[in-house]
Order: sequence, then C-alpha cells, then structure tokens
Amino acid sequence: MSSHSCGEPCIPIRDIILMMVARIGEVAQTLEQEQVDCFISEITRAERIFVVGAGRSGFVAKSFAMRLMHLGFTSYVVGETVTPAFHESDSLIAFSGSGTTKSVLEACETTRQIGGHICLVTGTPASPMMDLADCVVLLNTEEQGSHVGPDHFDLRQLRGEHRSISAACTPLGTLFETAAMIFADSVISALIEMKHCSIEEIMERYTNMQ
Repeated sequence: MSSHSCGEPCIPIRDIILMMVARIGEVAQTLEQEQVDCFISEITRAERIFVVGAGRSGFVAKSFAMRLMHLGFTSYVVGETVTPAFHESDSLIAFSGSGTTKSVLEACETTRQIGGHICLVTGTPASPMMDLADCVVLLNTEEQGSHVGPDHFDLRQLRGEHRSISAACTPLGTLFETAAMIFADSVISALIEMKHCSIEEIMERYTNMQ
C-alpha cells in the first residue's frame, strides 16, 4: 500500500477528466464568434506576431508561437533573448486568465505606447488588459455556482478556489490554461484550412536540431 495519502478517498482520475471535458465544452459554447474572427484577422494582418504569458499561461503562449511558426508566420515570445524590437505594424497576443498579471500588463502597455495592436485571451470579463486590447477573446471560465452533484468534487476546486484536505488529489487552477490551449490549437487548425497548408509544408518547418 502506498505511503502517500490524500486524507480522503480521491475521486477517480477518469471522473476528473470527464468533469474538465464537460466544463471545457461549456466554455466552447459561450465563445463569441465575432471575437474569434477579430483574433484571426489580427493574426493574418500583422507583420510579425509577439506572444506573452506568465506561468502556465506562458507555456500556452510559447506553444502557440511555435505553431504559428510552423504555419509560416513570423512569431516571437516576449522575454526571450532572441526576440527583436516590437514595431507598430506588429501584434501582441497576450494570454492572461486574470488580465492583471504585472509582466503581461507591462508588455501590453509598451505595445500601446509603440502603437501596435493587442489581442487578449482572458478568463476575466473586466481587467486593465481588456481596457488596452484591440481584440479580446473571453473564455468564460467563471464558475458562477456550477456544481456537478453531491457525490463529486465541486468544479471550483479545479480552479483552486476551494482548498480542502483532499485538494492535493485535484489539479488546481487549470481551467483557463486548459481552455486557452484548446482554443489556441483550434485557431491553428482554422489557419491551416485558411492558408491551405499541406502537412509536408508544415513538417518542413519542424526543428531538425533535436
């Protein structure tokens, strides 16, 4: 028997996955197509695309920048040593669940001062970043009382809002980042169709240095 204990019986991993899948489905249902159209339009019109995010959202941003590069876009990650100067013909894509993360907000403020465009992917309907952005995609990851029944964990635990003695059994605070990753990959799929990219063309841009 394992020496590791949650203090209470853990909900089966399968059930956690199913709860998260269901919640992501709800987020997808509330996605505004007009916001998505604006987001894709900003990507296609920009001379170069810079992405920024902090923490787990930063990983999503880096993954999105890599996929854009695979499709032939010129993309950079803010903060990397090889990232060049930002110009007014460029667009910044910011991933921030709260819309208040200091480093990401500062990047948005700098972009605004330079005169570039800002696209924000966020989980919060009102924030300082939203006030700066030209284009906002709201991923509705607010729980607002959602509950999956007395025999299951409240989905709010998945966002880290409620910690209990069994909280170590649940992946805390993941809902926005998971939704953002799926949204970003869905945008990539749409861009593949729009640009009529072949698999061979995309594969040619994969790194050969690993």
